[in-house]
Amino acid sequence: MYQSILTEIDRGIGIITLNRPERHNAFDEALIAELSEAIAVISSEPAVRVVVISSAGKSFCAGADLNWMQRAAGLSGEENLRDARVLAELFRRIAQCPKPVIARVQGPAYGGGVGLVAACDIAIATLDAQFSLSEVKLGIIPAVISPHVIGAIGERHARRYMLTAERFSAAEAYRIGLLHEVVTDESGLDDAVGKITEALLKNSPNALTECKSLVAAVAGKSLTAEVVEDTAQRITRVRTSPEGREGMSAFLEKRKPNWITGN
Repeated sequence: MYQSILTEIDRGIGIITLNRPERHNAFDEALIAELSEAIAVISSEPAVRVVVISSAGKSFCAGADLNWMQRAAGLSGEENLRDARVLAELFRRIAQCPKPVIARVQGPAYGGGVGLVAACDIAIATLDAQFSLSEVKLGIIPAVISPHVIGAIGERHARRYMLTAERFSAAEAYRIGLLHEVVTDESGLDDAVGKITEALLKNSPNALTECKSLVAAVAGKSLTAEVVEDTAQRITRVRTSPEGREGMSAFLEKRKPNWITGN
């Protein structure tokens, strides 16, 4: 079905693998379109409760494919705007996927690859992974990924790494908040991703979706009366939902809630 990615569903986990190892999984029109479609499809799949984005080969994602960039240079302003909107929509779909999204980072991530990591809810990488917001070296800017990158690492760190385009290590990516965990190798990466997915699968699917919405609604907001009221409305809605009632009943009855199966 897809040419640039692989997809599978395994026991509640939707796995999307970038599969252009010969091009270091760099973005071009086809990869962007396929990844965007796969995120939309997998987001609406009832059997999927967690999404993992991974890559084949030595690199996680090298950013924009050079051939694609060369083609873009010959396009009109209107055509470039259309392409930029399509790429921005991809990152929005990842960030606003109703399921938790994990980035499994086994190698370098540059430019848009950093944006891909930042748009995910949870990011885990191997120690030898490297990162760079390299756009200014090419005379462009990391525009469509900026909301996600700044949300992950903050304005101060974004100023440095967007302006210098310098490479930084997985340890530094962890320090500034781009990564949640760093492991020694790919075996450790699989173990770490497995532990995170196991923890997520124990939680209410509806509550996970509501939590993602809550974070997006509250982050960066002042503690106004409107924010306080919104949070009160949210907990009331979730507490009285079927899964909210089931979770409380299961806790009081000392049993597993019905969304935990096979354990």
